[in-house]
This record gives sequence, structure tokens and C-alpha cells, in this order.
Amino acid sequence: MPDSAAPSPVPDGRRARFARSPWTRLGLLVAIIGGAVATVLACHPERLLAGGLPAGMPYGAAFLLFAAAYGLCTAAFVPRPVLSVAAGTLFGTQAGSLAALAGTVLGSAVSFGLARLLGQKALRPLLRARWLKAADRQLSRHGFRSMLAVRLFPGVPFAAANYCAAVSRLGWSPFLLATALGSAPSTTAYVIAGSHAASPTSPAFMAAVAFLAVTGLAAVLVAWRRALLPGRQRPS
Repeated sequence: MPDSAAPSPVPDGRRARFARSPWTRLGLLVAIIGGAVATVLACHPERLLAGGLPAGMPYGAAFLLFAAAYGLCTAAFVPRPVLSVAAGTLFGTQAGSLAALAGTVLGSAVSFGLARLLGQKALRPLLRARWLKAADRQLSRHGFRSMLAVRLFPGVPFAAANYCAAVSRLGWSPFLLATALGSAPSTTAYVIAGSHAASPTSPAFMAAVAFLAVTGLAAVLVAWRRALLPGRQRPS
């Protein structure tokens, strides 16, 4: 009997192309983020504010575990102010600031790396709007300065900024350095507020709240001024 025909390699080739497709990778990124968000919601990390550290856990291990959890939670869109307040409540001002800042850099690296690996090729062709091209050009040419401004500007969603920055050609070094430097002031202020939450009339707590209020007001004024600029008449 004649040998049966060998199976066509076309299906395997199609599966390989599908696996390499930018849209497949983007779908995987969305699935990972969605799974992380669902996991965080199921774990209720806000319980740390009321329950404190697990009994019997060594301080160093608790510090490292919290910093890692902080980073993963920020990648899953948990608001950083809540986590920073928790860091101050659990570890005090100095250790809490270190844990929160380490978690901030870790979370930004996780978000940036995932989006750069899985989403950049699919999303870059969609940068057709004028303001998207301008933002991409600014991040690509002046990465450190632009990202530093984003981190210093209150109100910009942390995780969203990470994922959006990964679509540009911004390098790893300026991204992480600007994140660490730009996030330090507000992160420290939230940690101080958390560590002195039991005494809201203390100078440290009031200074931290005042700093956050002033920077927030400054951000609103800058955004308002920029919103008015397009409507101004250009000089002839």
C-alpha cells in the first residue's frame, strides 16, 4: 500500500504565527493584568491597615514581603497612596519610606517590562492621534525629564503611566531613575501621614498633609493653565 501523505505543516505554521502575533501578546498582557487585579481584589490587601503584620514573622522578612507585595499591587492598579499609608502604619517613617519606594520601583519595572514585551508592537501602530504622537515623541526624546515630571505631577495614575511609557522608545535606565526620584517626595509624605495617623495634630502629620495639599493644588493649577493655552490667541 502506498504510504499515507505526510500531514501538512501549514497548521503548525499558522499556530506559530498566531503565537508570535503582536495582538496575541497584547491579549496575554490584558489577561495577566486582569488576573492580577482579580487576585488583589480577592486578597483584600487593605486588611493590613487594621490587622498589622502577621504574628511571628521576622521583621526583615515582613519588610521584603511588603515591598514585593507593594510592587505587584501597583502593577495591578492598586492606588499607591493607600499602600504608602500602610507602609507608614506598619514600619514607621524611615523603614516604611524605603519599603514603599522599593515597591514603587519594582512595580514600575514589572508594568514597564510586561507592556514593553507584550504590548508595544501591537500598540505603536495605533499612535495616530496628534496628541499621542506628541506624547510619544516627548518620551522618546526627553525620557528622563518627561517621566520625572509625570512622577512629580500628582493625580497621574501610576500603573497607567507605566504601561503607556512602555509603548514609547523610552529606555529602562531613565524610566527607573526618574520613577525613583520623582516618586520619592509624595511617597514619603504618604508614609509620614500613615506613621503618624494616630496623632493627626502632630507637626509631622500636618506637614505631610500640607505638602500633599500644596502639590495637589499646584497640579490642578498647572493643568488648568495648560487647558487654557490652546484657546489663547497666538501673537501675529
